[in-house]
Amino acid sequence: MSYSTLEIWFIIIGLGVGTFLLRFSFLGLIGSRELPVFFQRMLRYTAVAVLPGIVAPLVLWPAAAGGATDPARLIAAGVTAGLGWYLRNMLLAILGGAVTFFLLQAFVFG
Repeated sequence: MSYSTLEIWFIIIGLGVGTFLLRFSFLGLIGSRELPVFFQRMLRYTAVAVLPGIVAPLVLWPAAAGGATDPARLIAAGVTAGLGWYLRNMLLAILGGAVTFFLLQAFVFG
């Protein structure tokens, strides 16, 4: 499907306005007020909800592997999840997963 130049500009402007309104609803309208405890509790889990959505495609369909699932990435993701669950430390889990991935790439699957 091909879009005209005018349609592309309407899409860009619409997305810009939508992004502005979404951010303004938090920062402009309620930025100076105390959020209810219910919302504070929900916002605490934003990163936990977003991070898997960013990481999963990189693990399951990586462009570096031509879109095919890579065993080294699957194992490293499992190690990262296991370390995160066991240690309860996100940075150590990510570091452990990265070390696992690079070691697997260098010595096993490389």
